[in-house]
Amino acid sequence: MSWKNRGGSELNSRRLVSKKLTLFLCAGCFFAGLLFTDRMWTDPEAKGVTIPTGTEDERIQLVADGCGTKLKDVRRDSKDIIREVSETRNAVQTLDKTISNLEMELAAARALQDSILTGSPISDDLKLPEPVKKRKYLMVVGINTAFSSRKRRDSVRATWMPQGDKLRKLEEEKGIIMRFVIGHGATSGGILDRAIEAEDRKHGDFLRLEHIEGYLELSAKTKTYFTTAVALWDADFYVKVDDDVHVNIGTLGATLAKHRSNPRVYIGCMKSGPVLAHKGVRYHEPEHWKFGEEGNKYFRHATGQLYAISKDLATYISINQNVLHKYVNEDVSLGSWFIGLDVEHIDDRRLCCGTPPDCEWKAQAGNICVASFDWSCSGICRSADRIKEVHRRCGEGEDALWTASF
Repeated sequence: MSWKNRGGSELNSRRLVSKKLTLFLCAGCFFAGLLFTDRMWTDPEAKGVTIPTGTEDERIQLVADGCGTKLKDVRRDSKDIIREVSETRNAVQTLDKTISNLEMELAAARALQDSILTGSPISDDLKLPEPVKKRKYLMVVGINTAFSSRKRRDSVRATWMPQGDKLRKLEEEKGIIMRFVIGHGATSGGILDRAIEAEDRKHGDFLRLEHIEGYLELSAKTKTYFTTAVALWDADFYVKVDDDVHVNIGTLGATLAKHRSNPRVYIGCMKSGPVLAHKGVRYHEPEHWKFGEEGNKYFRHATGQLYAISKDLATYISINQNVLHKYVNEDVSLGSWFIGLDVEHIDDRRLCCGTPPDCEWKAQAGNICVASFDWSCSGICRSADRIKEVHRRCGEGEDALWTASF
């Protein structure tokens, strides 16, 4: 055999082996692929994951049914939400009262500091005064009086101001504090002061102020009264009334109680009289130029015989007492202190009825007056002699006060 033929035979043999090897490798790869694919597509059991069974389907249905129950519970919880909102509101009101108490203590501390710096005497009652009681009162009624008004005070005690145990009962059961308000004489410890001290020991119905008495000092006295009262008693309202005015205390309490929801309220018979620039006339205004041209009128303010302010306003006066300007007329001064504040002015004409027959006719018609006096006298003319008659004809009756609910 030639070299050429032998080489061709070997080449054919190699090609045959190569084809067989290729087929074998393909078959092996095919079976290996089947094996690998079968293992990859086996459903693995993941950790913590289970395939729901029929029993578990029932559980899922129960959970779904429970959702409806929860929705019903949510509806029922709406009442609980309303209750929680109410409780939150009460908490806010309590916080507001706490802030007001802190403001009062701050005002008292300021007053003490000023007194120490100026070297002025401080009575034992005014050294960082603490509330007489922790309870809440409806109102504090301060009856403005003077050293020369003993007969007037006795006539008030004999008519519309309870005495003795009844005065204490009024405080405990009705939340009403009543005191005659007076300062000191020019001579400390003089005969005038001693007379008031003796009268107070007998009746126990005075509130003494760190103030020197004088007609032209009524604005300062009013400021000191509110400052002292708000420090001693936590009340909704603070009232100032003159000692020659007849007052129905039960009707006054019911009237003020209607305005409890308003934190800044100023109640009285509102007026806007002329600014009197000429000297020598009654109610002359030395600072008339501040009110513009001659013939102008004052801003609206309550007449001085009786007015009431809420606790927030009394606290405001206490805190700012050193910077509040005093006009010669105390009712004008009080009105000026509230200009620029968000204050509701309540004009209630029952606080300034005339004496009989005016207040008597109104009482017969079922519209009992809060206060009665004569405009011509800025009080009841000859009040020490006439107030008993006014009380008999225009009084609300003693039972009205004790049966009233505020």
